[in-house]
Amino acid sequence: MDPALLREREAFKKRALATPAVEKRKPKPDDFAARKPPKKAKHSGTFSATKPKHTKPSGFDYKTAPGTSQYKFSVLAKIINYMKTRHQQGFTHPLLLEEILDETKQLTVPSGTKNWLGTEALPNNPKIQSLPDGRFVFKPKYNLKDKKALLRLLDKHDQNGLGGILLEDVQEGLPRSEKAIKALGDRVLTVTRPIDKKKILFYNDKDCQLTVDEEIQKLWRSVAVESMDEKKIEEYLNRQGISFVQDTGKKIAPVQKRKKVGNRKRKFKTLNDHMGNVLVDYTSQGASELGGIKTG
Repeated sequence: MDPALLREREAFKKRALATPAVEKRKPKPDDFAARKPPKKAKHSGTFSATKPKHTKPSGFDYKTAPGTSQYKFSVLAKIINYMKTRHQQGFTHPLLLEEILDETKQLTVPSGTKNWLGTEALPNNPKIQSLPDGRFVFKPKYNLKDKKALLRLLDKHDQNGLGGILLEDVQEGLPRSEKAIKALGDRVLTVTRPIDKKKILFYNDKDCQLTVDEEIQKLWRSVAVESMDEKKIEEYLNRQGISFVQDTGKKIAPVQKRKKVGNRKRKFKTLNDHMGNVLVDYTSQGASELGGIKTG
């Protein structure tokens, strides 16, 4: 063999032995268990390293939860509506608080709410009358027993100049009011108020009915007042010495329409207008007047 090749072979072996080599071992299954970090011990105190999750309790509603003010007033409103309904149906006898809660299916109310109803809410409510024996009854604006009582009330209002009575007040105080009003027939007039569309009952006094001649009716209808407002009519009647009835109902202020602002054209200064007294036009003058400068 060539001695030069042998020398190169020996030199390669020496370099290979001088360079360190690391052998990769395949990990054993036991090594994975050894590498797992130890579990942290749980703190026995009240402080926890992890933040507690705030979970909202299912089925909880603060509006209907017993003890809240909104819950109390919802119970009160249910009682008032029930007492009004039973009064309109003709059941006008008083009830104890326990009986009211039983009929409104609210026997599960807390004792604090029950105490508040019996001592504060119901006795101080304008729609409930508290009796000395601890019972309660509905208290309408007009306590009417039958259609005769309604007719007397309407006649009294008419005689005293108080006008009519709201239909909703009559329905509140008169049991089976629709049947009673229908039985009275033309002795009661129903007028719809244009402001809020509420119906008002008036006593129809037949003794005050007058027959007006047709010519007077034609003259009345021939007068056009569309272009006149109430103020102008009032001034005209005052000049003629005629008294008038003032409207005491609610007046709705007319809605003021906003004026549309037109697009105004802005004025801008044209160039050199402010130099009008200073600038001079030399176009009509000769070269001699321009200091000997030839323009041509």
